[in-house]
Amino acid sequence: MISTPPPPEAGLRGAVVGNTSLSSINGDEGKLIYRGLDIHDLARNATFEEICYLLWFGALPTRAHLDELRAKLAQRRALPAQLVALLKDLPSTAAPMDVLRTAVSALGLFDPNVADMSREASLEKAISLTAIFPTILAAYHHLNRGDAIIQPRADLDTAANFLYMFFGKEPERDAARVLDVALILHADHGMNASTFSAIVTAATLSDMYSAITSAIGTLKGPLHGGANEGVIKNLLEIDRPERVDEWVTEKLAKHDKIMGFGHAVYKAYDPRATELKAIAKEVGQRAGSTRWVELTEAVEKAVWQRKQLYPNVDLYSASVYYTLGFPTEYFTPIFAMSRVSGWCAHVLEQYADNKLIRPRANYVGARGVAYVPLDKRAADITL
Repeated sequence: MISTPPPPEAGLRGAVVGNTSLSSINGDEGKLIYRGLDIHDLARNATFEEICYLLWFGALPTRAHLDELRAKLAQRRALPAQLVALLKDLPSTAAPMDVLRTAVSALGLFDPNVADMSREASLEKAISLTAIFPTILAAYHHLNRGDAIIQPRADLDTAANFLYMFFGKEPERDAARVLDVALILHADHGMNASTFSAIVTAATLSDMYSAITSAIGTLKGPLHGGANEGVIKNLLEIDRPERVDEWVTEKLAKHDKIMGFGHAVYKAYDPRATELKAIAKEVGQRAGSTRWVELTEAVEKAVWQRKQLYPNVDLYSASVYYTLGFPTEYFTPIFAMSRVSGWCAHVLEQYADNKLIRPRANYVGARGVAYVPLDKRAADITL
């Protein structure tokens, strides 16, 4: 008798798909590290550009290395004319995440080195993709409103430049730092769904643009990156603190998922949520209204009292982005604008020690079914 292995846990929970030196999550203790460095230290002291260097090169940069990376990122922010033409032709109803996915896929057509998977060529692609994501999003934001594209500035870092391109005015230093911290916190997060999607594609020795396109398509789902859009929609629906208890009770009674709570890995407070909660309060205070963060805290308290569920990164990122003035449909694209640095780092790792990813499925269907000729099959079978 042939023994069969036990079926995997649903959703590959607990399955190990490979080794990584990029980031690690201790879900029981609520800890996250990037290459050994605690996320709280990085969020409070580093910049997004330092995180990119850390993920791609394995250590924090010297000042000279950081200046070099910043210069390269600044040089590669401009959109190819062909891509601008493509963005202009997209339907006005297109969601920004769909636009980002399509634009990144198209970028591969303009790269003469698209098939070169050497580390040097792949690093150049990582830099270019991370540089151009903010420009794609800001450009489509203006084109979709019938406005002219605001060109990137070489004197600004990633966060400040995106604020400038998106809103068309000199970014406030505090707002730029808040967005910079948000980018740091979202840069990488173990073997999440979109990262897994990227390395599965890369493992076939497909190009980096295809891998990142796969990741974007995965991130847009409401159970992954799209959750932060769901959070703000919930807050707008609740509207007033006095409605929180009733709203949460009703949602739980219907067994509806409340976005921004629970996590596949964390069994403690998400450390990213800790940092975002603090900056959400700062953003609200500077904006003259802490309404949204206070409403978020009320929801957090109500959910904890009833279900003992901790918030995840999406709960407070929503109020941060909303208070900064970003439209809801750009919340997940901003997530992608950060996570592309981590996706590219994982693709670099995959290319360096590649093995095709080919899992098995646990078959639960029928066996021994007899073939029935076409003219003798039952007429009531439906698809």
